[in-house]
Amino acid sequence: MFSQQPQDLVVVAGQPVTLPCTIPGYHGVVLWIKDGLALGVGYPRYTVIGDHSSGEHHLRIQRVELMDDAVFECQAVQAAMRSRPARLTVLVPPEDPVISGGPVVSLRAGDPLNLTCHADNAKPAASIIWIRNGEVLNGAMYSKTLLRDGRRESTVSTLYLSPSNIETGQQIICKASNKAVPNGKETSVTIDIQHLPLVNLSVEPQPVLEGNLVKFHCSAKANPPVTLYRWAKGGSIIKEVSGDTYEVIVDHSFFTEPVSCEVTNPLGSTNISRNVDVYFGPRMAAEPQSLQVDLGSDAVFNCAWTGNPSLTIVWMKRGSGVVLSNENLLTLKSVRQEDAGKYVCRAVVPRVGAGEKEVSLTVNGPPTISSTQTQQALHGEKGQIKCFIRSTPPPDRIAWSWKETVLESGTSGRYTVETVTTEEGVISTLTMSNIVPADFQTIYNCTAWNSFGSDTEIIRLKEQGGSQGSTSSTFLFFRSRDRGFLQYIVIDGRRWCSVGDLSHRPRPEYKHSASAMQKSYLKRSPLLLPRT
Repeated sequence: MFSQQPQDLVVVAGQPVTLPCTIPGYHGVVLWIKDGLALGVGYPRYTVIGDHSSGEHHLRIQRVELMDDAVFECQAVQAAMRSRPARLTVLVPPEDPVISGGPVVSLRAGDPLNLTCHADNAKPAASIIWIRNGEVLNGAMYSKTLLRDGRRESTVSTLYLSPSNIETGQQIICKASNKAVPNGKETSVTIDIQHLPLVNLSVEPQPVLEGNLVKFHCSAKANPPVTLYRWAKGGSIIKEVSGDTYEVIVDHSFFTEPVSCEVTNPLGSTNISRNVDVYFGPRMAAEPQSLQVDLGSDAVFNCAWTGNPSLTIVWMKRGSGVVLSNENLLTLKSVRQEDAGKYVCRAVVPRVGAGEKEVSLTVNGPPTISSTQTQQALHGEKGQIKCFIRSTPPPDRIAWSWKETVLESGTSGRYTVETVTTEEGVISTLTMSNIVPADFQTIYNCTAWNSFGSDTEIIRLKEQGGSQGSTSSTFLFFRSRDRGFLQYIVIDGRRWCSVGDLSHRPRPEYKHSASAMQKSYLKRSPLLLPRT
């Protein structure tokens, strides 16, 4: 009888196992049967051990293999006895799990993460779990495949993580286990989230006065690392700078033309730009143009400046302290001839600087004549009478007439007409040789025409008298371009002299003696020095 029979056993592949078989008092042949086939020569891993004289015929299997997964029996041939069948179940642990793409899995920022782990050649099929920071991650998909031997299986698990659920540097573990390795086998990957450069552009100092040094620093975080820095200003590449810092003396253009830093890594480029708060004085953006308009029309000047900080614009007429406008546009309605002159557009940037631009307004209208109605000459000598004409456009015609005579230019008998153009206007002079008494009784008419009309002045000639020690003075007032009056004085009938510009119409108290004029105001004018 069998005192020991083989029992069902579960063993992990690679381990040894002994199947017991004891038949006391039996001294015949003992065979071991595997899946109905007798085991004989050719099984080096199989050994029958024990004290045969005591009936021990145990089957020892070294390094159990999957092929040992079978039903075994112990038979006593001469006694015609067989033991009960014993199932030897061989467990195969999975191979080390592998995560595809490991040990570092790189992905682009904003992309989801898909991890695949496979544990192959296990019996039974391996179970797979995912672990992060000590916690099991749920939601993985699981599948297994039976191999050709019909015994082992391979397992695949896929884990999906949304972009918001992953961070760079995290470690995720894949753990595979079955009955052969209840503690499991594991592998891990490190998450490497790659992104375009994250760039910050600093500008120091700010604000800054034009002409000072400014430092731009382009700090970037990038994965993969930065491979290139490129600088530009106003869209134009700055070739001489290649690092993360750019130093430059700034001018006004940095206020409107941003400086940009473009940082590149293998994923692409990030560009960031900054304007500099540069303080600079006024610079003209739209230059005003001088105008020539018809009498009664509107005159509109446009003047634009740029500056930083904000500037103030002032329109004034040259020689006047009156502010006409604080806007870019200066509009003069229904202009008169006295509106003609110089206008100044002035811009001021507080504590930084100022600038101005002058333009002219010319008013087209009929001529205006300004002359002393009574002029003097000496009997028997050459005498002159003068007619001062302001006219825009210039006069087409100037004529002197007296009695039945009309003379525009040249000489007729004792009379000669000469016309001189100056910056202030036109002076027409009627010269008479050998003054006779009748000349003092004649009315002389000076008339000027242009396309807008005409003007006439009647002038009389008065005989000059008195001794050489006395001095008589005659005042003439000529209207200037800026609405003021240019005052001229005749002293002793000998010279025309300029006293200066007056910003108002003359009043009686402005009449001075010739000696006072000579002492304080008198200047010789290069414009009007003809003998009279």
